[in-house]
Amino acid sequence: MKRPFHALLAASVAMAGVALAQTAPVAPADPAATRPPIPATPGRVLDLAWLGKLVRVADPQIAPNGRSLVAVVTHPDYENDLNVAELAQVDLTSGATRMLTQDRKSVAFPRWSPGGDRIAYLAADEDKRNQIFLLDPNDGSVTQLTRSPTSIQQFAWRPDGGALAFAAVDEAPKKTGADRFDDAFEVGDGSFLDKEKALPSHLWLVPAGGGEARRLTAGAWSLPVAFPPGPPASPIAFTPDGAKLIYVRLESTYSGDRRDSSLQALDLATGRSEPITRQTRYVSHPVPSPDGTRVAYLYPRDGVSRNYRDVHVVEGLAGKGEGENVTRLIDRNFYRALWMPDGQAILTGANDATTAGLWLQPLHGKAKRLALRDVTPSTGYWLDANVGPRGEIAFVGTEPNRPAEIYVLDKPTSKPRRISSFNDALHAVHFGRSEVLTWPSPDGPPRNWIENGILTYPPDYKPGRKLPLVLYIHGGPVSSSKDTFNVFAQLLAAQGWLVFEPNYRGSDDAGNEFAHAIVDDSGDGPGRDVLAGLEAVKARGIVDPENIAVTGWSYGGFMTTWLIGHASFWKAAVAGAPVTNLIDQYTLSDLNVGRADAIGGSPYTGDWMSHWVAQSPITYFDHMSTPTLILQDTGDYRVTITQGYQLFHALKDRGVETRFYAYPVGGHFPADPVRARDVYRRWIDWLDRFLPHG
Repeated sequence: MKRPFHALLAASVAMAGVALAQTAPVAPADPAATRPPIPATPGRVLDLAWLGKLVRVADPQIAPNGRSLVAVVTHPDYENDLNVAELAQVDLTSGATRMLTQDRKSVAFPRWSPGGDRIAYLAADEDKRNQIFLLDPNDGSVTQLTRSPTSIQQFAWRPDGGALAFAAVDEAPKKTGADRFDDAFEVGDGSFLDKEKALPSHLWLVPAGGGEARRLTAGAWSLPVAFPPGPPASPIAFTPDGAKLIYVRLESTYSGDRRDSSLQALDLATGRSEPITRQTRYVSHPVPSPDGTRVAYLYPRDGVSRNYRDVHVVEGLAGKGEGENVTRLIDRNFYRALWMPDGQAILTGANDATTAGLWLQPLHGKAKRLALRDVTPSTGYWLDANVGPRGEIAFVGTEPNRPAEIYVLDKPTSKPRRISSFNDALHAVHFGRSEVLTWPSPDGPPRNWIENGILTYPPDYKPGRKLPLVLYIHGGPVSSSKDTFNVFAQLLAAQGWLVFEPNYRGSDDAGNEFAHAIVDDSGDGPGRDVLAGLEAVKARGIVDPENIAVTGWSYGGFMTTWLIGHASFWKAAVAGAPVTNLIDQYTLSDLNVGRADAIGGSPYTGDWMSHWVAQSPITYFDHMSTPTLILQDTGDYRVTITQGYQLFHALKDRGVETRFYAYPVGGHFPADPVRARDVYRRWIDWLDRFLPHG
């Protein structure tokens, strides 16, 4: 029998030596008014000035000859508030690097032509619409291939190199006269931020030598589009003979209905599409095998959306069944399937304990986890990797004290080689060391999980000292904290604080049972896990129990709000994009009705409403007394800003010290460098007011 959350809470609080209630302090003047400027020159310890030197690396693509790769390299431009993305070509043997695009503010999605003589990529045209451009890597010449009236989302080369298929949203009908103001739209399972019904995305074909694009598909249904944070939209792909296009079809353009999906094969000769499997929900990311006889795709275990996604392989394109689940025995949540050149095995990746792994999964037989030493592949809802013509594997990865770079396995049994040095400037920084902690599940038998988390020390930590601690709780919850480079954890540690990142039930690092245990237990179970992890850190005798803060973004904001409603020993809290009211999540967010799977049923059917209310942190507002900073985008479709307002008033109206800063932009986290840096600055400033420095 598991201990009730409040029983464990009382024990945790008693061990911390503090009372369950405390008087809220009087709010001082706005700390932002006296905030010091960001230093112009970075210091030896990580500070906000170093963010300007941090380079993001993504989407490595190995050339058909296997000698080099091209990747997207992004750096912040604070003066113009832009993330400037360029293409870099890196030699796979020597690591020699040259920049290919220096005349554009942003590029994305590089793909080599089948012959290796051109690189296609997406970039904005003069009307700020993404178009396909072709670059000759030998002489650097660039040609704009498409003139789509709407932005192109993705594309694929035909295997003969003679054409490219692409996906773009349909153009809105032209209106004149009074019709211009007739803009009522039918509301469906979409976000409350919608101002119109989304138009469908469809397929087109354009000759590689230039010319008019030809529409391939039409209708009210749509191809998927990306909704960050999350994976890219399911890619389109030609079969090896170029006769068919593989894609995912969504039956509706409402964001909450994107679970209704099917795998399709479009015959380019007849224009007819046929389903590849009988599945009509939750299928995604299909990839045809090198010989075209099979398709690998992602599908949740047993068709249950809250389960791990496994890699399935279906024979042929005839729609006869769901195929075989080839990764079930690994028991991890897979983000992608990449065929090896011989078509007999699949490379895939997933979070695994406090790292992430790559597995080579044969079509028949046991998978092999590749030996990557202390390199962690990038698996932020997507495996950022590529397989070369001879089975080389390139991937973006990090090490505990090294930001993202490109690594190569010459073959699956090789050791990883780092071939890029985009972040070498940060070698001058003295980072804090991190280590993995484990502790037994607070629930005990029969689950007996061994839970884990990451503890990061200040760079100048001296053993024997008791320091303030900041809980930094990951979002998702289908995600995990890993023992790898984490820029914000290092920024917090540089203030002289211990930083603890616990993996709670719902995280995707410890098996499907652990991940699924959060269903209809959104707060209590994860809360017990976090507090048990905190006790494991405190048992080391290094934590100042009077100075502990709780923070997080998204589901980390949910956990922050939940915990300040169930304990008051916290010195301070930062709730970023906080989920506070699950009913708002169901009725107003982009995923809306799909969230019923996380609880068990719609709040408006049966007796489910009581479950939604009991698991919403805002229900416990009258127990909240922790000084709390709230941060959120006004256009957040994933976690509606209504929930930030509810938390703000729940605290402010009762005299609890609080500040709420909203960023007037869309998305779940500010995408531009200036506002992203401001999030970090306000977060640190708030904690600095309440926590002493170690």
